[in-house]
Amino acid sequence: MKLANEAIFPADRHALYEEHGYSAAIKSGDLVFVSGQVGSREDGSPEPDFKKQVALAFQNLQAVLKAAGCTVDDIVDVTTFHTDPETQFADIMDVRSTVFDQAPYPNWTAIGVNWLAGFDFEIKVIARAPASA
Repeated sequence: MKLANEAIFPADRHALYEEHGYSAAIKSGDLVFVSGQVGSREDGSPEPDFKKQVALAFQNLQAVLKAAGCTVDDIVDVTTFHTDPETQFADIMDVRSTVFDQAPYPNWTAIGVNWLAGFDFEIKVIARAPASA
């Protein structure tokens, strides 16, 4: 039996989904694959302050998870992309510690990149939807 994929969008979806033609997340069975979330404001533009951009990326991530019936506690895999990991690490860890404040933590892969379409941080995750979602 083939599982149907369901597109997930947060209630206040931002302009980037339409502009670039992608879903915020795809739910397949009990797995939720969240597209890379950036610190975009409602109009799709980057938040200029880096630490605030990271916090906004996490807020956007949480909105997508909520639309899928999940929370950050349901995340099993995290991949983040950074334009300058060495200088950004402390700010990222500060924000991260407010979201993932206790063990067990999800596994995490951080990748340095040289381009994120005007952004400096992006986070994508895989979550397992609770049985009631």
